[in-house]
Amino acid sequence: MKTTVFQPEYTQPAASPGQIHSYRELQQRIHDDLRVQHPEWVEPNGDCPTCESYERRLAELIAIFQSEKRTLAAA
Repeated sequence: MKTTVFQPEYTQPAASPGQIHSYRELQQRIHDDLRVQHPEWVEPNGDCPTCESYERRLAELIAIFQSEKRTLAAA
């Protein structure tokens, strides 16, 4: 299943190596780490519905945060 992913408008470079530099890098790190930490969630065909659910929820929460931030800034 293909999902639409929220892309924040602004990313700030990290100060030191090894840190996450963008939302996309964070998303990929979470994706990879969930699969490593929970191999039992990965189906034989490589799909991981539980991982996708976590990733969607994170995107939803970030979108809510961004929406509230814009609302407060406009007030």
